[in-house]
Amino acid sequence: MTNLHTETLNELWDTNKEVYEILRNSDSVETARKKLYDYLINLEKKIYYGEINVHPLERINMKECIKVFKNILAPKNEELSGFSALRLLWLLANEKFSEIDVEVSEGFIEEFKHLFKGIIGNSGIYDGKEEPIFLKLRGREAAIVRSDELDKLAEYAKKFMDRYPSGLLEDVKKKREENKKRILEYFGGDEDDWNDWKWHLKHIIKDSKTLSDLVNLTEEEIKAIDLAVENHIPFGVTPYYASLMDKDASRKYDHAIRAQVIPPLDYVEKMIEAKNNRKNLDFMGESDTSPIDLVTRRYPMIAIVKPYNTCAQICVYCQRNWEIKEVLAKDALAPKSKLEEAIDWFRNHESIKEVLITGGDPFILNDKFLDKILSEFAEMKHIERIRFGTRIPVVLPQRVTDDLAEILEQYHEPGRREIVVSTHVEHVYEVTEDLMNAVQKIRKKGICVYNQEVFTTENSRRFETVALRRLLRLIGIEPYYTFNTKGKEETRKYRVPIARLLQEQKEEARLTPGVERTDKPIFNVPRLGKVNLNAWQDHEVIMIMPNGSRVYEFHPWEKNISLANTYIYTDVPIYDYLKELERRGENLEDYKTIWYYF
Repeated sequence: MTNLHTETLNELWDTNKEVYEILRNSDSVETARKKLYDYLINLEKKIYYGEINVHPLERINMKECIKVFKNILAPKNEELSGFSALRLLWLLANEKFSEIDVEVSEGFIEEFKHLFKGIIGNSGIYDGKEEPIFLKLRGREAAIVRSDELDKLAEYAKKFMDRYPSGLLEDVKKKREENKKRILEYFGGDEDDWNDWKWHLKHIIKDSKTLSDLVNLTEEEIKAIDLAVENHIPFGVTPYYASLMDKDASRKYDHAIRAQVIPPLDYVEKMIEAKNNRKNLDFMGESDTSPIDLVTRRYPMIAIVKPYNTCAQICVYCQRNWEIKEVLAKDALAPKSKLEEAIDWFRNHESIKEVLITGGDPFILNDKFLDKILSEFAEMKHIERIRFGTRIPVVLPQRVTDDLAEILEQYHEPGRREIVVSTHVEHVYEVTEDLMNAVQKIRKKGICVYNQEVFTTENSRRFETVALRRLLRLIGIEPYYTFNTKGKEETRKYRVPIARLLQEQKEEARLTPGVERTDKPIFNVPRLGKVNLNAWQDHEVIMIMPNGSRVYEFHPWEKNISLANTYIYTDVPIYDYLKELERRGENLEDYKTIWYYF
């Protein structure tokens, strides 16, 4: 059955009458498949023979759309995805509504409206645009006109970035200072306490009552926190991080900060359901890539060690939400015997050149412990890089003391061994002088600090991530990875379509200087590893589902090196994401090209 209005379907068929006629005049799905393939092959011939008079850029888009449509028509891809979009289109075109056994969404229709327009060179991407005047000029005259056009592009970007205040702005700093005073008064602390990282750990906020005494919470936020605490779903906020939240609950500016630590209600409900049904939440399949306890290995020359299985506070969309029990869990530190066995494993694997110490957050461990573990790895001649994965500079910058920086420096030997810090700054509103000072303590020791951003609904608006990259460089952090949100059902509200990250890279990041856009857009494929999203050669759209989701086949990083399976991934619908942006006040005209990023 379908609840789609006749008008909606007519809009779909009007975008490409030839496709509609093929579907309408085919006596079966298989007949329609053959005729559509013939139609697309003929279109391609016309493109290659120069028989289609469209702009070269539109022609390039046509070829991509044709490739996607061919993929969707492929029986093999129907098998891989478990669905036939062709059959659904054929039933819709022939008004066999009683035979439709799925709910057809607006998202499905929108995907095919754009695809049908794209294959005939009618995408609308370039409507109202003319070739730049400077292309008709030469020399200095051309350069001046071109420079004026580039000024307009820069102003266009700035218009968006000005919407996202950072924690370095004076009015924001003033708000945070008031927050700090309120929090110190609440806990009976003073300025010295605020600068003591151990004081913050003693006063981790672990319930809605404490947090609501410090900032206003909505009823849903309180309900979600209470339900999480009651069901032992990790929740915690450092006093410092709470000071980054605005007092009011509007989420106008602090949306990314609240979303980091206050779980959505549906997340909590799905986590409870998963626990009750004993569902395996190890989305990345880390248990399949762990050759020994505490160690994860997916690549030839690097492996992860996890000595401490908790954090100062928990990111809601954490990759390891399935194994972290609670904030500062008492049994989070690995037993000495297991840690020694893990370290011995590294000694016996000389192919490993880099060790990533993560968890949990290793920077919560005391200086003596960190010094000891660094010394163990430093003794291994084959280890050339020791990297820490930590969010401490963002959530508890007071922990980055002079003593810690000196310990890191002790093992940083240029030409012999590198110490590296990877952190996770999510939004410009998290960037403060405290973060900057913590980073500079590390940088002044010759140690690089990199950022791994997760691309979520909270930082995916136009130029929102550009604003972050720009500020990170200014405080001493190098953009490293931008991760597509993982396809975990419990974190669905955070997920952004792959097409939006591709659009961000092409239309926003590309406008900025090269040293600001050093990060790579990455999809972390479960059990396989990181795949670069820039390249068609590493992924392709193979199906559109009834709810408008795109199904991708991801190719493993081992491709052309060794045999490994591909991975089938179902994305969140572009249509649903755009509706959420619209709810947040975005003008969807600013995102109209998103449909043509595959």
